[in-house]
Amino acid sequence: MALVKPFPAVRPAPELASRVAALPYDVYNRKEAKEVALKDPLSFLNIDRAESNLPDDVDTYDPKVYAKAKELLDARIADGTYLTDTEDCYYVYELIMDGRSQTGIVACASIDDYVSGVIKKHENTREEKELDRIRHVDTCNAQTGPIFLAYRSNDVISGIMTAYQKTAPLYAFTADDGITHNVWRIADKKDVEAIRVAFAGIESIYIADGHHRAASAVKVGLKRRQENPGYTGTEEYNFFLSVLFPEDQLMILPYNRVVKDLNGLTKDAFLAAIRKDFTVEELGTEPFGPTKKGTFGMYLDGKWYKLSAGLRMQKVMDPVAGLDVSLLQDYLLGPVLGIGDPRTDKRIDFIGGIRGLKELERRVSLDMTVAFSMYPTQISELFSVADAGLLMPPKSTWFEPKLRSGLFIHKLS
Repeated sequence: MALVKPFPAVRPAPELASRVAALPYDVYNRKEAKEVALKDPLSFLNIDRAESNLPDDVDTYDPKVYAKAKELLDARIADGTYLTDTEDCYYVYELIMDGRSQTGIVACASIDDYVSGVIKKHENTREEKELDRIRHVDTCNAQTGPIFLAYRSNDVISGIMTAYQKTAPLYAFTADDGITHNVWRIADKKDVEAIRVAFAGIESIYIADGHHRAASAVKVGLKRRQENPGYTGTEEYNFFLSVLFPEDQLMILPYNRVVKDLNGLTKDAFLAAIRKDFTVEELGTEPFGPTKKGTFGMYLDGKWYKLSAGLRMQKVMDPVAGLDVSLLQDYLLGPVLGIGDPRTDKRIDFIGGIRGLKELERRVSLDMTVAFSMYPTQISELFSVADAGLLMPPKSTWFEPKLRSGLFIHKLS
């Protein structure tokens, strides 16, 4: 059963929330991060990517970077940019994109649940990416980027969230990218206890996005336990900052693919090769995005095609091998185009669905030869893969909208 606890958030003063809130640190390269951070000294990106405040010749992972992050965070708390709640609370966090609302609970999840498998993963993590956030969390003594978790819908939690959404929000603003962010604080002890008990009755929670942040937070917690052998398990470092969304609130966008060449094949030979496993229908110049599982769009030589999975693929029952991203890899990208390992092959690139189909056409006109538009992985498929203890192929899911960093901070002590 899941332990999901309330906590006293360190959070921006209401009038400053829109200036503080920032996209996750890992959506930017160093140059982009510096440009965005320095536009406003209150932007949380200054803390999340503290190298933006140091000379360009300082390495991104230099200890000075993490020391600077702590210095800036402490300064923002001292000058009143951030307030600290005095009691344990949950928070309702609503994001609205293109008229569609997505609402979850901000809370702290248990590192023990992560270790035991109550919190389930569907991606591997890379050690070098973990180390950066481990140092950031440990030095700042705080978790600053929430983990995106999902759970099977619960009527009690949904009912409480809906009731609070009818009251005056703690924060309400629309960011420069058009995403609206609304936050409500749940401090009433009866409601807090009802949420805690409801989560305790949920068997599994799933990491939707933020596998590296979660792994880093857990490793800091385990490190603190080693440093404090008398720990009780109730210390804040035993928990990590999360936003938990019911499955019916989530939308996964496709993660599209572009490939640099046809692996030495002519266009006609390539089309003949893929017809062995796919039905190929030429559509013309109108961009095509699949509307059902087992279908793929393909853009080649100025034309769009619809690819439909053949009988051999339709019989695949394995939860990973049956994913559309796996079918495309196993029956086309690998055997026809020679993309052996999409994680390392430099001939393939991945385009988040938020960029649209025109981005696929642009890349083909610029530096690629063929593009594939995908039907998005479904949240039920993510649950099935995680429940089976399996891992998804790389670049299987793209979640939007992105959670903002800086709205909620969880101090470890």
